[in-house]
Amino acid sequence: MFNYFLINKPFGMLSQFTKEAPHHRVLSELHDFPADVYPVGRLDRDSEGLLILTNDKSLNEKLLHPKNQHGRKYWAQVEGTITDQAIDQLQNGVSFRAKGKDYRSNRLLARPLSEEETLDISPRIPPVRFRKSVPDAWLELELTEGKNRQVRRICAAVGLPVLRLIRVGIVELSLEDLQSQAVLEVDRGWLLPRLNL
Repeated sequence: MFNYFLINKPFGMLSQFTKEAPHHRVLSELHDFPADVYPVGRLDRDSEGLLILTNDKSLNEKLLHPKNQHGRKYWAQVEGTITDQAIDQLQNGVSFRAKGKDYRSNRLLARPLSEEETLDISPRIPPVRFRKSVPDAWLELELTEGKNRQVRRICAAVGLPVLRLIRVGIVELSLEDLQSQAVLEVDRGWLLPRLNL
């Protein structure tokens, strides 16, 4: 029997079940998951948000293979002022390095978020560091690729270092589907249409 879980991964937690050091937080702290469940994709320790866990191996291939181009939506709190030039650069592709290789990001969607859109974002624990002399803003990015720390790297490349990063969507799935829960078990018939599968 296949199991499917949506989780809201908190800041500071690894996207895995095995601790690499005694102080590391891991996914098993959120819920008593079945032993054969694993994350589909990853969020780095400094990132938060939507992650799918399952024992359905076919879902991993369908969502993560580059040819399938599934969309992922992120909200990034960035340091600095979001300019039209930075948005244009992000949307048209940015050169960056990951794991010692040079890449150029594919075209993506990017837009600044209004204060009203970000009102309901819960404070991060621990809080994000702020500098009184440097403004910060929120940016929405939607992309179909996922190189190592790509969102952070492309934002830095256009002069917008990321202070906080939240994955808010995967295809038609949304973090709001969890209704403020840390973990939500869902069935295949509900999940696959939202992933366009």
